[in-house]
Amino acid sequence: MGQKIHPTGYRLSSIEPWRSRWHGGKRDFARLLLEDKLVRDHICKDYASAGIPRIEIERTGEAVNVIIFTARPGVLVGRKGVRVDQLKAELQQLTGMLVHLTIHEVKRPELSAGLVAEVIADALVRRMAFRRAIKKAIQTTMQAGALGIKVEVAGRLGGADMARTTKEREGRVPLSTLQAEVDYGTARAKTTYGIIGVKVWIYKGDITRGEKVNYRKSQNKFGRSERPRGAGRGPARREA
Repeated sequence: MGQKIHPTGYRLSSIEPWRSRWHGGKRDFARLLLEDKLVRDHICKDYASAGIPRIEIERTGEAVNVIIFTARPGVLVGRKGVRVDQLKAELQQLTGMLVHLTIHEVKRPELSAGLVAEVIADALVRRMAFRRAIKKAIQTTMQAGALGIKVEVAGRLGGADMARTTKEREGRVPLSTLQAEVDYGTARAKTTYGIIGVKVWIYKGDITRGEKVNYRKSQNKFGRSERPRGAGRGPARREA
């Protein structure tokens, strides 16, 4: 029986940087870890329309630096910066420390696994056929320059009485290669038939030994008209 390993955790020791960067002793570690989770949950819940695939947290002795990657920074900032000031005040009340916000725009949302998963989930909520939603997302991602993509959806697909899992893949997605930059994201579609889970893996290429993944640079790895040779050749392969 195959063992499922989270692609990000699997690569933390080699190419993937930590998304929470701070040091806490035995007395404070559990509290700070829970605080990080509450910060991420608060941002993703109250600002879900901003398209936020990644949140990084850095801590110093006196302040917390929250780095937010968003596909729609205008939604997060608001008119004249009203919403971002409100978010900063909410996080300071939640953490009890001075909070600095850094916002980075995701210029290539087609290469972000979390955003692609949200697009598929949103299409399922709007009652689009699940195979059509998956194929459309795969086509858009491959045209953006990805070397491979794998999509898995599970639940009562198409309103069926029995839940099932469907997988589709195009290109290469080397999950066992440590040097492979594989972005992983999940989303949930709350439909009238129940919750449908969506998982997306996007392969962007290999990282040079000794280097770490730079999320901002990986979003712009390929130009809009560029595409690696051989990427996306052949029909998408479906696994049930």
